[in-house]
Amino acid sequence: MKIAIDTFGSEHGRSGFGSYILNFISNLPQEISSQKLTGTTINADTNKNAANSENSSENKTDIQIELFGLEDDRYTYTSGKDIPFTSPKISSSKKAEQKWHLRKINSFIKKNKYDAVIYPCVCKVFPVKFKNHIGIAIINSIISIDMEEMSFFQRKHLKKGLKNIQKIVAASEYIKKDLIKLGINPQKIQVIHNGIDHKVFFPMPNLDNDIIDINPFSIKRPYFIYGSSLSGPEKKHIELIKAFELFKKNTNLPHRLVLAGNEGEYSKQVQQAVFSSEFASDIFLVGYFPHESFAKLYAGAEACLFPSVNEGVGLPILEAMACSIPVLCSQEGALKEIGGTSPLYFDSDNIDQISALMQKIVEDKELRNNIVFDSILWANEFNWEKTVRQTLAII
Repeated sequence: MKIAIDTFGSEHGRSGFGSYILNFISNLPQEISSQKLTGTTINADTNKNAANSENSSENKTDIQIELFGLEDDRYTYTSGKDIPFTSPKISSSKKAEQKWHLRKINSFIKKNKYDAVIYPCVCKVFPVKFKNHIGIAIINSIISIDMEEMSFFQRKHLKKGLKNIQKIVAASEYIKKDLIKLGINPQKIQVIHNGIDHKVFFPMPNLDNDIIDINPFSIKRPYFIYGSSLSGPEKKHIELIKAFELFKKNTNLPHRLVLAGNEGEYSKQVQQAVFSSEFASDIFLVGYFPHESFAKLYAGAEACLFPSVNEGVGLPILEAMACSIPVLCSQEGALKEIGGTSPLYFDSDNIDQISALMQKIVEDKELRNNIVFDSILWANEFNWEKTVRQTLAII
């Protein structure tokens, strides 16, 4: 079986879509070598040896993984991996990529003899029909919200593609429920949670310095961390700033607030809220932060604050939990599903509640230790190897 991954629309790895592809490729089962997994099944349970299925001849499957996309991405996802990459001759413009997916992708798939194609970037590029192959859509966001920013044609196109595709992998039950509300057949939707990279995010107990040095930043402790793009009011940066101000007034503690994330359409409003705050000197807008550097930023923090209310997944809270710090987050979206019982949840519009929980996590050491212990155990259940095996298994 030849399984291809469509890398179009992934912004050369610098997006959530690109991160998904990178993690998927990096965590392919060890049995896959020389491009093939020969004579065995992909077992969804990573604790089971796939060779256990070899006694049943009908379960034996030859699997080959390939990628296709822009020529510029030939080595973006395949570095160190012996995985074929094919690039159709089209210009690297959004319009050209969308047109190709509408008119030519099925003939391209037939020519390359792909049995199945994984589509991780359905909000960017997506076919309407799936001829001569099994299509698998990967949904890591809340589609109904994504559609609000699309044209009528784009919404119609995406919805039709999701209704025609054979299988949809939703990253949370929350996303699945959203898809069902849009009229998608629930029988074709399977929930497979994303993993986190435990080689990057893990407990760092020896961070005793008063200052955390993460090039090019030097951040004095203690501090709270919120890592999310400044993309819109649903991220609740301004509400968090107000809660931090109240925390400072009530406690007179030296804590700082670090806001790390790409600038977006809401940047000016957040910047204005910071500059006008009486505690502006204790609030740091550090902008884009390399993903691999977040682990140390998390590990040095008093707690991770995550007030965003429209998260379909919420991996940052798992990454923070894996770094052994407590998480205080919104009760909305998929965060309760992803976070389990470990975080302290709040109403993101309730400034008093957020401030009170910030004070509680600082002052109640026993509560903090219990949360950290539970968080590490919970976060360990989310790993990319399991995600990849479960996805391949349904194909």
